[in-house]
Amino acid sequence: MKTFNTLAELAALAGQEITVTDWYEVTQQHINQFADATGDHQWIHVDAERAKAGPFGTTIAHGYLTLSLLAGFFDRALSVKDVRMGINYGLNKVRFMGPVPSGSRLRVRIALLGSEPIERGLQMAWKCTIEREGQEKPVCVAEPLSRLYL
Repeated sequence: MKTFNTLAELAALAGQEITVTDWYEVTQQHINQFADATGDHQWIHVDAERAKAGPFGTTIAHGYLTLSLLAGFFDRALSVKDVRMGINYGLNKVRFMGPVPSGSRLRVRIALLGSEPIERGLQMAWKCTIEREGQEKPVCVAEPLSRLYL
């Protein structure tokens, strides 16, 4: 966990990589729960037998599951002591560049692109590169926005 005392201390690092998270395993249970929560039960995600004959030889995580993991990665990777609340504000860009087979381990390289003042805080623009263990190419690159309030 990378901890900052103030929001200004974090904002001063614009243009830099802030942290690299620990590895996190994406299990079939995660994939099935995401399918149940979203109603997306496409066979490539939930039917292990059929997926064996598919293009990846196994089930793969939904792209939006991979993207949604960013919230937990941020929660486990960054802390700012003087921030009372943070919210997701949206995304500027998302690209899914590779599959995430069930059982894959992922981590995220988190860089701060910049920030701008908002009432009682800052809006932060990030670049998140989600890597799969053993793969050179990232599986997802996203530019989420968050609002951190003092």
